[in-house]
Amino acid sequence: MTLARRIEDEWLDALPADDPRAVRARRDLRRVNAWALLPGIVARALVKHAPERPRRLLDLGTGDGSFMLEIARRLASRWPGVTATLLDRQDIVSPQIRAAFAALSWNVETVTADVFDFLGDAQSPTADVITSNLFLHHFSEDRLAGLFARAAPKCILFLACEPRRAKFTVRASRMLWAIGCADVIVHDAVASARAGFNDRELSALWPGRSDWDLDEHPSGLFTHSFVARRTLVNR
Repeated sequence: MTLARRIEDEWLDALPADDPRAVRARRDLRRVNAWALLPGIVARALVKHAPERPRRLLDLGTGDGSFMLEIARRLASRWPGVTATLLDRQDIVSPQIRAAFAALSWNVETVTADVFDFLGDAQSPTADVITSNLFLHHFSEDRLAGLFARAAPKCILFLACEPRRAKFTVRASRMLWAIGCADVIVHDAVASARAGFNDRELSALWPGRSDWDLDEHPSGLFTHSFVARRTLVNR
């Protein structure tokens, strides 16, 4: 039986960026990403689906930028000189993260904005690739449809990794204390698992589906991947 989707408030979203619990939670989130093998999943998907060497990449809900840095480390030798725009409601990308991108010959731009405002602004730049990691599950289906409607004209490829919504994912999330995670990320991981995705739920919300190749599938035990690639590129 499919677990019903349920969106809950996540604690990290309500904490000030410099709150010690938020700082700890972002560190724990990096641990969870590594434990779930997410950087490798995303990097392989980008190599498989991206149009040659992308020039511009936009990451939605980027947080402190550390996840996209892990992607850059895997792809920099193959894709030199990419400009990565890191979008979040808070600018918490540290000088150390920026320097690490620069050492890989990737250019970094940070944008502090609401994702709907940014994508809906006709003046905001397009990107070859838009990525998001553990971000889409925050939104209802109606809001996701609106986000996709704004994102589709802005990119050639849209790629997202989300929690796989299943009882075993919820149970595994409750056990994250065993790999050293504190209460904020344990709570938020459980909430994320309940709000995650299955089957073709994201594909059903993507606009103009006849003009896109859509790929949606489980990746590993705990992750649900979604890829939308434009079939005709007129850019």
